[in-house]
Amino acid sequence: MIVTNERLEDRVRDEFLPPAGGGIRASVAWRAFVALAVCLVGPSRLDAQGGPPYYTNDPGTPGNRQWEINVGEMPLQTSDQSTWRTPDLDLNYGVGDRIQLTFEVAWLRNRLAGAPPKYGLSQDTFGLKWRWWGDEPGLAVSVFPQVSINNPTDSVKRGLVPPGGSFALPMQVSKQFGPIAINGELGYTFVQSGPNTWLTGVVAGHEKRIRHRKSGFEIDAEFYASGDVSGNVTQETLGGGFRFEVHPPFVLLAMAGRSLRHPTGSFNGYFGMQLLLPPKDFDTR
Repeated sequence: MIVTNERLEDRVRDEFLPPAGGGIRASVAWRAFVALAVCLVGPSRLDAQGGPPYYTNDPGTPGNRQWEINVGEMPLQTSDQSTWRTPDLDLNYGVGDRIQLTFEVAWLRNRLAGAPPKYGLSQDTFGLKWRWWGDEPGLAVSVFPQVSINNPTDSVKRGLVPPGGSFALPMQVSKQFGPIAINGELGYTFVQSGPNTWLTGVVAGHEKRIRHRKSGFEIDAEFYASGDVSGNVTQETLGGGFRFEVHPPFVLLAMAGRSLRHPTGSFNGYFGMQLLLPPKDFDTR
C-alpha cells in the first residue's frame, strides 16, 4: 500500500507529466477503464499478483492467524530530488480467510538538488481489507479502506508529509487467463488538507513452480497512475518486478519502473523481503 505525499509530489509532478489538461485526464481515465475491464472478463482462479513490491494491491489475504510482513526500500528519483522510504514496514495479519488487518510506516529521506537531505517519520497507515468474493476458484474482489494519520514528530514542518490525514477507499479485482494472472485496483482518497485524489493500477504476471525446491518464482509487469481531482496526474509509471520464494518463511521482492512521460528523468522501485509467518512450506500455504 502506498500513501501519497502531497508536498513531495508537488515537487516531482512536472517530471512525470506536463501541465494537465483534458487530453491527459481522458487518457488516464481510459487506461483505468481498460485495466478494470480486462480484470472482469474470462476464466479465473483465486491467485493475485499485486501487493508488495508493487504499488497496486490485490484481493489476497494472509490466511487465518497468519502474518505477512514486508520490509523494503522504496526509492523515487527525479531530476531534481530523491525520496526514499527506507525502511518501509508493512505488517499484515489475517483474521479468518477473508479479512486482513494492515499497519504501515516508513522512515523518510528526502533530498532536493543542491540541498542537504531531510529525514523524518512517515504517516501511520491503518487498513482493513475484506475479500467479499472469491474463496473458491473464480473471480476475487476486495475492498481495502485505509486511514493515514500523522505522527507527533516534525515531519510536517520539514515538508515530508502533508499537514492532515486521509481516508482511502480502493477496490481490487483479480483474474486468471491461462498462465497469466491479472490484478487491477481502482480507488479514491479523501484528503483532509488538500484536493482529493484517485489511483488506478494493473499488474500482469506469471508464476513458475520449482518442484524440487517446493518453491516458486513470479515475474510481473505493472502500470500505475495516481492524481488529484483538480486534474493533475502526479504519477504514471510502467515497471516490472519479481518475487522469489527463497526458503520458508522468506520471499525476495524487487520492482523497478520509470515515468511514461519522462522516462529518462525518473526512477521508482521496491527492494526488500517478505516474511510469511508462522513458517510453512510454500506449497502448503
